[in-house]
Amino acid sequence: MTNRFAVIGLGQFGESIARTLADRGAEVLAIDIDLDKVELMKDDVAYAVALDSTDVKALRAQNIQDMDAVVVAIGENFEGLLLTTVLLLELEVKRIIARAANSQQRMILEKMGITEILSPEETVGKTVGEMLLHPNMRSFLPLPDNYEIVEINTPTRVVDQTISEIGLREKYNLNLITVKRFFDEKKGDKMEKVEHIIGVPRADTFLKETDIMIILGKSQDVNKFIEVNK
Repeated sequence: MTNRFAVIGLGQFGESIARTLADRGAEVLAIDIDLDKVELMKDDVAYAVALDSTDVKALRAQNIQDMDAVVVAIGENFEGLLLTTVLLLELEVKRIIARAANSQQRMILEKMGITEILSPEETVGKTVGEMLLHPNMRSFLPLPDNYEIVEINTPTRVVDQTISEIGLREKYNLNLITVKRFFDEKKGDKMEKVEHIIGVPRADTFLKETDIMIILGKSQDVNKFIEVNK
């Protein structure tokens, strides 16, 4: 059975969500008040509709209440986001995911009973901050309880060591999820460096200078590992 989702608000954030869902085979209803944004999406999703999401009749006409989930991704008009969310609650939508640009907006949405809240600006800010502090960090995903998943270039001091020798769990309380490694592959008439996941790392796996480690752990432990071995 195909999953059915609606995305309300087709700015850069909402558009990205809608396209990702459609690419994964979901049936997507993309909604925005701006006809130009809707026109840009119409060939990439199942349905793209220009309407005012603060109009309950317009929402009901799209059978919004039958969706598996509705993402409210309105970015610049928080009043419109709130009113849209209230109407979705009244229509008893099964699952509502709303965007919050800051902690105040998040608090208001939580008071309304919304439990799934997205804060892209906050996440991007944390990611950029971490990457500025640690230049060998390639990406950063914050998780609850001060945990995070990070991609880092293999620190200098652990190059040519095995996973067992590094002692990630014993010394740093970290888990190595996997390793990205570059391989020489022929593309047409040329050899190119192509990135591959090596799968579940073994204790005797050697780390190369160009490897990218994907690590799970608490932020202070990740920072310790990077600082000690840089």
